[in-house]
Amino acid sequence: MNALDRLDRLRSVAATAQVFSDPYTTSDGSTVIAVSTVKPHGSVKAVGIFVVTKGDCVWTPAIDQTRIAVIGVTIGLVAATLSSLAVLRRPPWPDLSA
Repeated sequence: MNALDRLDRLRSVAATAQVFSDPYTTSDGSTVIAVSTVKPHGSVKAVGIFVVTKGDCVWTPAIDQTRIAVIGVTIGLVAATLSSLAVLRRPPWPDLSA
């Protein structure tokens, strides 16, 4: 098997692969299992965790706070740009030249 065959095999496996971590047992008896997704270009993204406590399973999703912050900053930048353009086009103060 040459390198190109290995890369093709890796792409086909990693296209929709979900990866579950080894179970970790905490001191109170809970079991934590992390879940992540492997994307086609090879990066890994955390999806969330399963917490199993006394037969009850709880899913906790992972939230990408960086993406939320970037969206907020982008919205603020667009709002500031649009308001600056509106003021430069027609200032809010009265026209005294006439």
